[in-house]
Amino acid sequence: MTRVLVVDDEPQIVRALVINLKARSYEVDSAHDGASALAAAAARHPDVVVLDLGLPDMDGVEVIRGLRGWTRVPIIVLSARHASDEKVEALDAGADDYVTKPFGMDELLARMRAAVRRAEPVAGEDDAQIATATFTVDLAAKKVNRDGVDVRLTPTEWHLLEVLVRNPGRLVSQTRLLQEVWGPAYHKETNYLRVYLAQLRRKLEADPSHPRHFITEPGMGYRFEP
Repeated sequence: MTRVLVVDDEPQIVRALVINLKARSYEVDSAHDGASALAAAAARHPDVVVLDLGLPDMDGVEVIRGLRGWTRVPIIVLSARHASDEKVEALDAGADDYVTKPFGMDELLARMRAAVRRAEPVAGEDDAQIATATFTVDLAAKKVNRDGVDVRLTPTEWHLLEVLVRNPGRLVSQTRLLQEVWGPAYHKETNYLRVYLAQLRRKLEADPSHPRHFITEPGMGYRFEP
């Protein structure tokens, strides 16, 4: 059974999540502040953490950083904060996804299932081939094939593609992409991302103007959907 740690200081939110999750056969632990959340995670080893950012004793971003010091457990932020910079800060700290309150239970459950699925170890990950309906990415050979034909990518295009496909379904922040592809000095040049994502879409998407695989999350980052 999948174990979920719910961290929120609003009792009604916690109660609703616990009832809904247990009804779907999840095991559920809960915490109402950051310190008890970190203690519960260490003691219970959840498969996924659902975390509110507005906690009474510390900011949720501190909890994310505390967890990331020792575990790769999927963390889904559940918060009423709508500002893009706050979302990006949580993602840069190590959160895997971000759901804004008020939220739909079906959407949250889908995000949880996807996060847990992505966290499962993959045999031979370094030799992995990522396949979509129209193109295949061979990470070991550093090759891309579309409809049976090799696609030529520039080194920068390849590096950007590699970061995204190694995080399937996960929202990768603009800051992380810029720093991983262009270097630590680059964190504001978001126009670079727009230009290079447009080039990848032209080369790989069936309909670049309506992308199926390279999804933009406005103001936050990009997501690769296989």
